[in-house]
Amino acid sequence: MRADEARILLGFPPNFCPTPSQVKAAYRKKVWDSHPDLFPGHEKCDAESKFKLISEAYTCLQSYSRGEGSGAVSNTRVTRSGVASVHGGRRNHALIGVPFMLIILGTVALGGLNATRAYRKQKESYPSHNPFLP
Repeated sequence: MRADEARILLGFPPNFCPTPSQVKAAYRKKVWDSHPDLFPGHEKCDAESKFKLISEAYTCLQSYSRGEGSGAVSNTRVTRSGVASVHGGRRNHALIGVPFMLIILGTVALGGLNATRAYRKQKESYPSHNPFLP
């Protein structure tokens, strides 16, 4: 897709040079209006093709604004993660989850002990005369 086609598809004038934030805002607005999940079944196919065009236009303008060419879509892939991949990426994500699991298991275990202790105390204080109740 050419850059001027992408600009028109996202609602910009043909010779306008939008900033990346303007491109992102226009993309979000167009996606909100044309997302396939918002349409009934018989209109979903048309909405899906329009949605793909809008996504392609967004990719084209983002690569164009970064200076990667004359509007041609590059084969680079943008991924987002919580940690920059330059500094090790997500090599230790399992170690991060371990303390949280210990906290959750400890809370459940201690909560269960407190509930059992409270049940026994109440049972001793108010004994039941019903043979079917514990």
